[in-house]
Amino acid sequence: MSEETTIRGRVRALEADEALVEVEQGGCGRCHEEGGCGGQQLTQMFCSGPKSYRVANPHGVQVGDQVTVAIAAGTIRQTANLAYGLPLTVTIAGAAIGTQINGDLGAMIGAAIGVVGSLIYIRRRAQSTGGNLASRPYIVSRS
Repeated sequence: MSEETTIRGRVRALEADEALVEVEQGGCGRCHEEGGCGGQQLTQMFCSGPKSYRVANPHGVQVGDQVTVAIAAGTIRQTANLAYGLPLTVTIAGAAIGTQINGDLGAMIGAAIGVVGSLIYIRRRAQSTGGNLASRPYIVSRS
């Protein structure tokens, strides 16, 4: 079995077979461990309020329950690479190609096409893989 990333939270609402869980901290909580990305500091810099996530509720938890939520190993890294790495890479490539075609103006247009194109791709990919349960967070246990 692969290693999971877990975080503790509290159930705030229930909808059908899902629970809305408010987590205690941003990021995966592994910032200071070896291999941690340090993302918690970044999330705290931009978002000071608590975060809520919609997760599957196979254990029948109730509003107010403390739970441990997990996500499969590698999912966070893959998502971060897609959300940050792809737009950055495509924007730089678009600017480089645009520079060759029409100097500075071409670079700006190429970068704009690159970033917009990558964001459209990411949005479509997220919609098409929304049903992929292996990449979604889920409740591991009730605390």
